[in-house]
Amino acid sequence: MPRTVWFPGHMAKGKRKLEELAKKLDIIFELRDARAPQLTSSPMAVQLSKICPVYIVLTRADLAEEGATKAWLSFFASQKSKAWAFNLLEGKIQSLRRDLTKMKPSHRELRLAVVGIPNVGKSLFLNLLVGKKRAQVGGIPGVTKGVSWYKGQDILAVDSPGILDPHSHNEVHRRLAWLGSSKAQVIGGTDVVALSLIEFLKERGYWHLIEEKWNIENEAEESLITLEKIGRRLGCLVSGGRVDFSLAGQRFLDTFSTGKLGRITLEWPGERYPWEID
Repeated sequence: MPRTVWFPGHMAKGKRKLEELAKKLDIIFELRDARAPQLTSSPMAVQLSKICPVYIVLTRADLAEEGATKAWLSFFASQKSKAWAFNLLEGKIQSLRRDLTKMKPSHRELRLAVVGIPNVGKSLFLNLLVGKKRAQVGGIPGVTKGVSWYKGQDILAVDSPGILDPHSHNEVHRRLAWLGSSKAQVIGGTDVVALSLIEFLKERGYWHLIEEKWNIENEAEESLITLEKIGRRLGCLVSGGRVDFSLAGQRFLDTFSTGKLGRITLEWPGERYPWEID
């Protein structure tokens, strides 16, 4: 099966640092996109959970279908995994803060890390935990050197680079590109990735969102024609009035990833991906 191997140096370095650091932490928060909680799981989470408790935070809950998010939270609870779901832009994480108070050791501050794939809201989450004007603090005795710690009230937190599985199936990277967590250019280009998303939305019964957004009525037409019409609606034109499909694809992906197309969940608990089925 086709796979993309893409693992920049900063990801490899961050992975090694986290593995060393986990032994000194109290908890690790793994951030996932609520629209695809399985697809956006961190490749490090399973390994780290053997060393330190890992809790799940579903971000962008406002962009996912509410019923699907409730189903995912119930699923995680059935797996004995603690999880929360938030719209981090609202800044309301009081329920998590209350739980953190219970987790804090009596003799020192709570030490935690925030992990996740690229673009799931790690920096915003860290800001909410320790404050927007987070103060970087120096090394802590007995804790891995070269790690940036940030101090909040009774909290010491460390950020981490977004890390992707370098050996994931190409379809995984393609779907992550729908969400803005992987680079479309690495897996065929924005037009190719956009076409795959249009096909997915048709298959899953979300065509009406495209129809309502851009007044495009013929669901049965080829996805390339649909993208061309979207490109014209968005003014993605080059000389001669032709559509710039790369630009149209990028604009369409941006519309989807930012939730401007509507609330859409890509996967539900227990669902298997086509590339996992023999």
